[in-house]
Amino acid sequence: EVQLVESGGGSVQAGGSLRLSCAASGLNGDDYAIGWFRRAPGKEREGVLCISSSDDMTNYADSVKGRFTISRDAAKNTVYLQMNSLKPEDTAVYYCAAWAARLYYSGSTPDSWGQGTQVTVSS
Repeated sequence: EVQLVESGGGSVQAGGSLRLSCAASGLNGDDYAIGWFRRAPGKEREGVLCISSSDDMTNYADSVKGRFTISRDAAKNTVYLQMNSLKPEDTAVYYCAAWAARLYYSGSTPDSWGQGTQVTVSS
């Protein structure tokens, strides 16, 4: 069973930065993809960024281009979301999610989710 634990959320003023971490376990050496998704108050969940174990990346949100980057430490089974130049509209619960690489490449949605971490950006 894949387990995902997010950390690094918090409150920051507009223009600030945060780095979220997603520690994964149970991947068992399989090819996988891990992505970040977010749900803002009153809005539907949206994808942010995703990275596969082959370092293929997908940017789901135009609004974060040039501000957010995703990276991974394979040795630690950890994926990071570096968020710079944060805006109040980035306020959301951020979720880490994982799925088998073959499902990722086929366009399927993740089947393993973390509990989420709150990011609040004040103006």
